[in-house]
Amino acid sequence: MPEYTDKDLLHMFQDADKRHLAFNLLIRKHQQKLYFFVRRMVIDHSDADDVLQNVFIKIWHNLTSFREDAKFITWAYRICVNESITFLKNKRLRSIISFSSLETQMLNTLNDDNYFEGSEIQKKLQQAIIKLPEKQRAIFNMRYYDELSYEEISEILGTSVGALKASYHIAKEKIEKFVLNH
Repeated sequence: MPEYTDKDLLHMFQDADKRHLAFNLLIRKHQQKLYFFVRRMVIDHSDADDVLQNVFIKIWHNLTSFREDAKFITWAYRICVNESITFLKNKRLRSIISFSSLETQMLNTLNDDNYFEGSEIQKKLQQAIIKLPEKQRAIFNMRYYDELSYEEISEILGTSVGALKASYHIAKEKIEKFVLNH
């Protein structure tokens, strides 16, 4: 099968006869990266699947109006960030629990996760990341794990590069402090 660029697939999507194929190829191309971003945000595998399904539905419904002045993946990340944060807020409201209780649930999920294959230090890093506020967690994950540039993150979140650098720096300090103290 030929390797298509996002631009090729977006162009193909505009043709009603090729829309489903183009969408499936786009999703297949970016699914793993988006899944792991969402998974690091919400921690639980089944929650990540639910959030990602909502992301794909939003992409499908809005792809015809996608302006190609941004990269597709940047736009998809923006949807992932928004859906992840909305999911966590709704989960907190549905459970009528405080932030620390949701945090405790997420930590327990991480500790009980059969899919987590990391070392103790990697688990400690994940525990520290869970303690970050959602937006700061998103910034840290995009920069540290996904290796996105500050400019790309700025485009995704609509935040200045300077503010992102400050937020990332603060997140790193919080994580270092947690890892050293636990």
